[in-house]
Amino acid sequence: MYKILTPLALMLLLLISACSSNTATPEANSATPEASKATEEAPSTTATAVAAEENKSETITYQAEAGAIEVPADPQRVVVLSAFLSGSVMALDVNIVGVDTWSKANPRYEPYIKDAQEVSEESLEKIIELEPDLIIAPSTSKNIDKLNEIAPTATYTYGKVDYLTQHLEIGKLLNKEKEAQTWIDDFKTRSQQAGEEIKAKIGADATISVIESFEKELYVFGDNWGRGTEILYQEMKLLMPEKVKEMALKDGYYALSPEVLPEYAGDYVIYSKNPDADHSFEQTETFKNIPAVKNKRIFEANAKEFYFNDPITLEYQLDFFKKNLLGN
Repeated sequence: MYKILTPLALMLLLLISACSSNTATPEANSATPEASKATEEAPSTTATAVAAEENKSETITYQAEAGAIEVPADPQRVVVLSAFLSGSVMALDVNIVGVDTWSKANPRYEPYIKDAQEVSEESLEKIIELEPDLIIAPSTSKNIDKLNEIAPTATYTYGKVDYLTQHLEIGKLLNKEKEAQTWIDDFKTRSQQAGEEIKAKIGADATISVIESFEKELYVFGDNWGRGTEILYQEMKLLMPEKVKEMALKDGYYALSPEVLPEYAGDYVIYSKNPDADHSFEQTETFKNIPAVKNKRIFEANAKEFYFNDPITLEYQLDFFKKNLLGN
């Protein structure tokens, strides 16, 4: 009997010991859920901090004309209300959802803004519907405060900075300063090289004029009013006639009558021809007897493609000059 009870007693002792051990386990492990929870919350807290940092980096501070503004670091839906600014946005490969009338009418811009809506500073409801995350406008806009309520709005004054600095400013605004500067450096090199080739062909003393027909008026241009003048006079260092220098250099342009056009025509003439303008003066003897016309040294460009001085237009203008003045 003793031999039988002894194993039974041992088994009972082991069973009681096991039960005691199991009873202690929940108490011993009672901290585990909290520890696990703390462990789970630690990555969550880290993720929150990372997300906060990412949100912070989603905007940049841009020093605009009117002061510092917060703008998207990577804008996706931009409205541009000025034609002298839109080409820079296109050249930097940023999506434009709304654009001004002049830009919409430019054949050179069509591939970049074929899906963009035509808008103005007055069409506020239409702009709201486009849900822009950035608006770019001229400083002369009357609804800047209302535009700012829709999206961060950066404004610019035409001519406040030179044409290449203007592109660089748009690059800064769009967080693409490096890309803008790279294009500027390359464009200056190519333009100046082409200028040397042109002067070698037409003569260093040859003069060149840029005229334009607009409605019933004729205009001649200085060295900073688009139409390729920045390339011809600033980069290529070609010469303008003395009369042009006298009347158009200060203001950038000068309106004249067809009768006095010969006084402003250089040895070579770039004719920015507006298809909607009155061209009857071309049939006059005065026009036909201009040396540049008689010598077939007048070169016509579509004014709608030739107006501005943004990278899209400047590339076209440079190719135009090389083709017509060098035969390239």
